[in-house]
Amino acid sequence: MKRNPRAVELEKLIRYHQDLYYNKEAEIPDSEFDALWDELRALEPENELFFTVPKESSDGFPKASHIIPMGSQEKAANPEAFTAWALKMPFTQFLVQYKLDGASLELQYERGRFVRAVTRGDGKIGDDITANVRKMQGVVSELQGESAPAGAQPFSGGIRGEVLMTKEIHKKFYADKANCRNAANGLMKRKDGSGSEHLLVICYDAVQGSPEKPFTGTAPFSTELEKLAWLKRNGFSTVEIQVCNSIQEVIDWRAHVMDIRESLPYDIDGLVIKNNLIDPDDVSRPRPEKQIAFKFSLEEAITTLREVEWSESGATYTPIAITDPVRLAGTTVKRANLANPNMITDMNLKIGSKVVITKRGEIIPKIETLVENTDECTEIPMPTVCGTCGSSLLNEGTRLFCPNAACPKLIHHRIEKWIATLDIRDFGINLIQRLFDSNKVNSIVDLYTLTVEDLASIERMGEISAKKVHSALHAKKEISLETFIAGFDIDGIGVTMVEKLTQAGFNTLDKLFEADEQKFSTVYQFGEVLAQNLVRGLQTLKAEMTALIEKGFITIKPPAAPDENAPLHGMSFCFTGELTAMNRSEAEQLVKEKGGSVKSSVTKGLSYLVTNTPESGSAKNKKAQQLGTAIITEEAFFAFLQKEHKTE
Repeated sequence: MKRNPRAVELEKLIRYHQDLYYNKEAEIPDSEFDALWDELRALEPENELFFTVPKESSDGFPKASHIIPMGSQEKAANPEAFTAWALKMPFTQFLVQYKLDGASLELQYERGRFVRAVTRGDGKIGDDITANVRKMQGVVSELQGESAPAGAQPFSGGIRGEVLMTKEIHKKFYADKANCRNAANGLMKRKDGSGSEHLLVICYDAVQGSPEKPFTGTAPFSTELEKLAWLKRNGFSTVEIQVCNSIQEVIDWRAHVMDIRESLPYDIDGLVIKNNLIDPDDVSRPRPEKQIAFKFSLEEAITTLREVEWSESGATYTPIAITDPVRLAGTTVKRANLANPNMITDMNLKIGSKVVITKRGEIIPKIETLVENTDECTEIPMPTVCGTCGSSLLNEGTRLFCPNAACPKLIHHRIEKWIATLDIRDFGINLIQRLFDSNKVNSIVDLYTLTVEDLASIERMGEISAKKVHSALHAKKEISLETFIAGFDIDGIGVTMVEKLTQAGFNTLDKLFEADEQKFSTVYQFGEVLAQNLVRGLQTLKAEMTALIEKGFITIKPPAAPDENAPLHGMSFCFTGELTAMNRSEAEQLVKEKGGSVKSSVTKGLSYLVTNTPESGSAKNKKAQQLGTAIITEEAFFAFLQKEHKTE
């Protein structure tokens, strides 16, 4: 199969930046590299890059074999990715360590004495830089009497750590280097060893063995805590640890560490999460499955919540957080979406709260996690009265809104939504505002009673423009049920959601009027709240909807009878991941045009799951395998379409 051109480009970029990272000076931050890595994984999960260790260049040092395999780790760039990994793990208690931003090193001991220091190299063989490492801080030349784990005397094996430069040393002696990591990498491989005394080794792993008989799956410790305690007793500097008893505790701890990381004496670029109980088979893999690097990201920052504005859209009041300015993904951010009142109460947010703010492609960033509330924090005031009609606002938790169906603001927004949904050109929001202010339009029905003269009488509207607008309005007379319902601005009910209703059999206006919350809640993605919104909206708007139909202003297209001769009749498809020939919505439309149906999830009865990564461990792939659903690639999908077309 021909490779995705983007995947080829990504592989070249990753190899280029890996070489810079391990052997020279990085050109991009870790978060940008991780984004490239994640994009390639989505396109080619079996790419060899994910199963090989980046190679360090050799500067003429002698070679030496590792005792502990130096592989790489799984990565999670955000709480969602970490949660997805954690839910698959057979443990619920997590050992959390700082992910040190330095250079990996293995210290080798024979009968308790330090004999060799080996760089990462290719993961199996690295450079012997023992002379330089002897000058570094944190290296123990001879282990204490307690050096024998599990009762074996004395200890022979490997101790893994990270070579670091503290921020203080960097500022004092090496400020010309971009960062501590680059400075440390250069010093540790100097032929004359000068500057090595400015470096620090912090350790986190220990395994018995020798270069001739490397790690084979048996370790001298049963738990990570036991191992770290042994390292401390023997005088090593060890990595900070935190034991968390739930996924949320890990996420909260990460937020706390993000807040304090600038005050740490050395750089870290995330956390390492693992089970306290050591699995020898897993840690011997090139890429262990039971530990993960929970990275920090340019898309996240710690800031302070200063105030909350309430954005009014129709009847709904949405909280918007105003924060101290922070840089996120190259832009300055000081506003974030808070979704609804529940989010404020569930997260215990207050004015003055320290929070994690994220931006992952959204136009408005969002508050992700509460970091800390202080005694100076104050409650967030919520509006209680509609600023337009004076009615008491209704707080349902997931929504704060004005319940007055006659509220002018609600009606005005509904008219705007109707025009936008029907895509009526030349009928702009300024014209709607002037019609509303002049009391000529107070409902959707009123739009259709307007004459050319009515329109021409509006300020800045001549007769020619009035005729153009009038014609555009009445040209959209026959519309689908999906467009009709979506145009009435019922909270949460857009065209896509109405399509789900029609696919479930609610394909006429009468059927929608007759259904209740219980029936709607059986439709995929229609929970209790959405079903309530729909029933309430249909009841409130029934008279206006009916009037549009009975007066002949609008005609709803009848549901199309299934074409039993259509090539995809009776077949259903679900698309996941990135397509190359067209985008997903175009592929879905193609299926519908050929008589098939499109599902947004893998359920019993689905005919085909279409993906360019059929071997990946995605949730949809796993569900399809469990249900016995056919999984096909994009190429197979188009070949299938061509075959069906020929048999028409």
